Amino acid sequence: MTARRLETRLHPDDRVDPGKAGPQVMRHVTVNAAESPLAWLAARGHLSDAQLRAGERLRADYERAGLSARVTMRWDAAPPGKSRGGARAADASLARIDAHRRFHAALEAAGPGLADICWRVICAGEGIGGAEKTLGWPVRSGKLVLTLALDRLARFYGTG
Repeated sequence: MTARRLETRLHPDDRVDPGKAGPQVMRHVTVNAAESPLAWLAARGHLSDAQLRAGERLRADYERAGLSARVTMRWDAAPPGKSRGGARAADASLARIDAHRRFHAALEAAGPGLADICWRVICAGEGIGGAEKTLGWPVRSGKLVLTLALDRLARFYGTG
């Protein structure tokens, strides 16, 4: 079971009024820290199974390709040249290269306008509201654009 924790956050609908005196309104919300924005949308019936599978495939390719930023240096040992682990290391490198190619081909298949929301929501785990704000889109347009992008990804991955 995924871990749940109670956090206090300022809700986006609670407007901060600079002229208002007194404490700001805070709401207590239960946040599932292990749930991605894509899984959250699917759990509430906003995505089809094919769209969810396509998004999960893109995220898997992103993670397998090692494209996410690292916070620290990798301390694992370099693979030995001709010992028992050498063949496995070569297979892992080929799998990483394949995932890298698939990831970039999938974003290209999504299209230039849709690849941005795919990367932000699916790979970076950014919420739809934050992605809309960063991309300069109107409020409540991100979910529609994301579903269009996921339809294209489903066609690319053959899940839909």
